[in-house]
Amino acid sequence: MLLATTLIILAVFALIFLTIASLDFLRSKNFENFLEKRRIKKEQKLQLKVIEEGCKKNKFKTFINKITNKLTGKKNNVRYNKKLCASAYLMLLPAVILAFFFVMLPIMFSLGYAFTDYYLLRPDDTKFVFLDNFKSIFQEIKYKGDLYHAIRNTTIFVVCVVPLQIGLALGLALFCNRKVPGVGIFKVCFFAPVVISLTVTSYLWLQILSPSESGLLNTILAIFGRKEPIDFLDNPKTTMLWIVLLSAWQGWGFQMLIFLSALTNIRKDLYEAAALDGANAFDKFIYVTVPGLKSTFVYVVITVFIGACRILVQPLVMFGYHTKVVTISLYIYQQGLRYRHVGLSCAAALIMTIIIGTITFLQRKFLSEKE
Repeated sequence: MLLATTLIILAVFALIFLTIASLDFLRSKNFENFLEKRRIKKEQKLQLKVIEEGCKKNKFKTFINKITNKLTGKKNNVRYNKKLCASAYLMLLPAVILAFFFVMLPIMFSLGYAFTDYYLLRPDDTKFVFLDNFKSIFQEIKYKGDLYHAIRNTTIFVVCVVPLQIGLALGLALFCNRKVPGVGIFKVCFFAPVVISLTVTSYLWLQILSPSESGLLNTILAIFGRKEPIDFLDNPKTTMLWIVLLSAWQGWGFQMLIFLSALTNIRKDLYEAAALDGANAFDKFIYVTVPGLKSTFVYVVITVFIGACRILVQPLVMFGYHTKVVTISLYIYQQGLRYRHVGLSCAAALIMTIIIGTITFLQRKFLSEKE
């Protein structure tokens, strides 16, 4: 008992001594020097880490570091105003919440449902089936079912509409970039289809191509001597062509404005230098305009490609669910909402997302400028 009491007293005295010594050390300049050395070592380690990352050329780590610096308010060892950063994040918060509940959360649910037999009318009887939905999808493609035709029609549409829409948009942008009277009227006319709903646009074209005598196109043909009306929408070989023309007409105005904005940023002295070297209009377009539009062209190609892969409204309004016009998005819509096979629909959507994401990554890799 006496030994234990002695040890406790010695421990208390030792603790008091260490506390007094620590307080003296904290008040002394040695502690300040210690902190300064520690700060210098941290900065050196940070610099070495940055140099190592730069030598390794690890783009992923560089991207993560940039995001971290933006979130913490650091950039080149400079701190932003914390109140301004906090107010900025608070302004972003409503958009982030909406994006989480209406974008990220449905995506996560869709990923989960892709591996189940979820049926819309029997949600409580859902079972985990692992890859059965994907097996059904590949079997349907193998035996040339609806999904086979959907992939074929979507591929035809993408291959046709992407170059057509981008080419028309670039041509209209070059036309509207000239300083002539009344060019603003043309800009408004070319952009007008963009503000019209796709449903309304599809119904409008349905009336234009109507096989009855009241159809606009048949009426024009009747003026030139055509007696019997033509059913433009009945021929399976031309149905996708009309959808391509409709989509290109409806979307070229938006891409026109993007190209027009990029054209105004190309320096005029480059055209003047090319003219002094004897370049004609075509040479100026190839050697001045095209390089100046390269980054914009990559953006337009990617956005038009993604939008084309998601085509749904035009064939649904004009033809309904039919083999000759069914697309991947229409197939997903049909399986999920009409047949209520949500699991199969989510599996098809997952495959479509992976394919589109892969092609988009390759487009950015091969079309983007090398740094």
